[in-house]
Amino acid sequence: METAFALTGKGYVLLAADTTAVHSIIKVKTDVDKIKELSPCLLMAYSGEPGDTVQFAEYIERNIRLYHIRNNFPLRPPSAASWIRRSLADSLRSRKPYSVNLLLGGYDTSTYMPHLYWMDYFGTLAEVPFAAHGYGSYFTLSLLDKYHDPEATVEEGIATLKRCIDEVSKRLVVSPARFKVKIVDKDGVREIEL
Repeated sequence: METAFALTGKGYVLLAADTTAVHSIIKVKTDVDKIKELSPCLLMAYSGEPGDTVQFAEYIERNIRLYHIRNNFPLRPPSAASWIRRSLADSLRSRKPYSVNLLLGGYDTSTYMPHLYWMDYFGTLAEVPFAAHGYGSYFTLSLLDKYHDPEATVEEGIATLKRCIDEVSKRLVVSPARFKVKIVDKDGVREIEL
């Protein structure tokens, strides 16, 4: 019953993901961080098969760091999204495809613009103002559609995120206990306590 959602605002991207690790009907852990920091201004929230998600997230993180080391500058969000999409699409055509859904949020320091990308395990990529994955998306997408404002301040974005978390907690049969929320903006990546 994984849930991840994200939204953009005026100069930032907020990502939220539940912290529960499950196997079938068994809750294994409740303190998993499903949002990976890929670079100083790039975050990735992931969901899917447990082994695939961790392995794919670490593969992406290390290759983006390698690119930074080799070229002395980090990948911008649009370039990182294209490369990650290509990696997912290539794995789909292999014998062992990754079953991973992603939300990629980043802040482009050259254009001073936030970017949010929605990706599924088929390698589909879309740049969106807000997005969600998992069972919680059935409840959060309508809220994000109603309350999302591209010019919202960070406080207004957090209020919208709290609405989404409250709705998932109230309406989802097996609701996650906790959510981890991270923001990326001109100051980089940081975690927000709700």
